[in-house]
Amino acid sequence: MISWLRRRFSGSALRTDEPALPDELWLDTLATYPFLGSLTVDARARLRELSAAFLREKEFHGADGLAVTDRMALAVAAQACLPLVYLAPTSKPVDALHWYDDFVGIVLHPGEVLAQREVTDETGVVHQYREALSGEAMDGGPVMLSWPDVAEAGTTAEHGYNVVIHEFAHKIDLRDGLADGCPPLPPGFLASTSAAHARTLWLSRLRQEFDSFSDRVKAAQRFEGLVEMPWMDPYAMESQSEFFAVAVEAYFVNNMRLAEESSGLHRLLDDFFRPQQRRL
Repeated sequence: MISWLRRRFSGSALRTDEPALPDELWLDTLATYPFLGSLTVDARARLRELSAAFLREKEFHGADGLAVTDRMALAVAAQACLPLVYLAPTSKPVDALHWYDDFVGIVLHPGEVLAQREVTDETGVVHQYREALSGEAMDGGPVMLSWPDVAEAGTTAEHGYNVVIHEFAHKIDLRDGLADGCPPLPPGFLASTSAAHARTLWLSRLRQEFDSFSDRVKAAQRFEGLVEMPWMDPYAMESQSEFFAVAVEAYFVNNMRLAEESSGLHRLLDDFFRPQQRRL
């Protein structure tokens, strides 16, 4: 098979005659990640179109000598585009890619992502250290991902875990420049009177869900063995931004379990990620 990705990089300008994703490559991706294969026929078609456009627009790099193959790039593209499937008109799904137009580069690491950190203590001394992560999305910059975590997404979906969707949820959250768990919202969203009102309503509902989740995690930690730990990753307690990202990954890879776990949070994400349903 001729490398689709190599043809993508054969010139600096985007080409309108770019070949469609090869069937074998696409079907292999759907089989590897069952939460993609379980989509409706319409949703799979939209995802395929989005994924092809994503690959035309983004540049993949392998860190520490990692060779990025077509299958690896498409695995990332398909998972990154999953949250966008219903965020654009049916007639032109690729319009939803504007959510990701603040960056071009995606860096895949052969292991954990080591992010440089800097903190200043109470005495004013600056400390630098490296933090091991499964991924990181930088505001206005590239997305870094641990390839082993990406590759295992078909298995970890049972636990609501998906590093690609998590990091790209951060990109959606950051579209307005604020990492607060609230993506840009249009007037009328949640029956609001303005975009500012929509934001207030969203943050109020998200905060209720965040507080409820945090209380449940704290109770499970305090009364270990007596109180059940919530299904969703406890890392969501870190901040409202992380709560949003963890909730989004769970929503897309194990939707029914999230609905069982937290119907209010599930409805809130439905309101945003499935706008067509709101109009029915």
